[in-house]
Amino acid sequence: MNDRPWSFDQPVASRGYRWWYVDALSEDGAHGITIIAFIGTVFSPWFAWAHRRGEVDPAEHCCMNVALYGSPKRWAMTDRRATALKRDADNLAIGPSTLHWDGTALTIGIEERTAPVPSRLAGRVRVIPDAVSTRGFVLDGAGRHRWQPIAARARVEVTMTHPALRWSGPAYFDTNTGTAPLEEDFAEWDWCRAPMRDETVVLYNATRRDNSHQSLALRVKRDGAVEDMEPPPPARMAPTLWRLPRPTRADGGKVEAVRTLVDAPFYSRSEIRTHLLGQESTAVHEYLNLRRFRSPILYSMLPFRVPRTLR
Repeated sequence: MNDRPWSFDQPVASRGYRWWYVDALSEDGAHGITIIAFIGTVFSPWFAWAHRRGEVDPAEHCCMNVALYGSPKRWAMTDRRATALKRDADNLAIGPSTLHWDGTALTIGIEERTAPVPSRLAGRVRVIPDAVSTRGFVLDGAGRHRWQPIAARARVEVTMTHPALRWSGPAYFDTNTGTAPLEEDFAEWDWCRAPMRDETVVLYNATRRDNSHQSLALRVKRDGAVEDMEPPPPARMAPTLWRLPRPTRADGGKVEAVRTLVDAPFYSRSEIRTHLLGQESTAVHEYLNLRRFRSPILYSMLPFRVPRTLR
């Protein structure tokens, strides 16, 4: 086994999960992409139902979630069986899609079907970090959930064939892992990554189910060094169409939602304009409400966006 903490062959605990996350926006602001490779698809109703039935193998619920923003807009998130999963330290394959780390860059091969309207989603994404960070963080009091910003400062080259797109821009790469379902330990969280001139600010605010709180405010330098900073004051943006709040932190409370990228009943991802460290930045923000995610009514809605395949 590779000793790199975020390598693709790291174990995934029974009832747990591990994911690798990439997001990027184009230089001209017209396009964006998010890619999440899951072992234990934490936002899949199929995985949640499996927990309730006592099934505990996260490899039986793996997927490559790909979302394109702008025009055209596409979404793919197919929950797959363990037979679709192949991995070693530097390579991860989930069905026909792949991730490969060559020591200096991450190359992602995408071959997916969109939902709820089926179409082909295919292409290649290359993520080139300025540097790789080694510092990780525990997000809960019991130490069951961990997060590591692998490359908060990176560049991306996107070449899609279906649909035909080609662009580049600033990117971000991190990983999360846990030994229990998220909804058992968290009530909600918000997260933001804001690229600045010489560093990237990352904000992570979590409310746990026991009503305790954690607020991380980090400065990630060009060399990958991760430093703590004083958390800025709380700030809020207009809610989403699903009436989800969009809390964050910003200098003087100066922040606004520019574009809603994902608007789901329990989750939002947004492009925002914020002020941090005396600078203005175009940032990516997310909010997750796990109280809503626990709702049986919501589970019944999700299969339309997260289909399940036996391959």
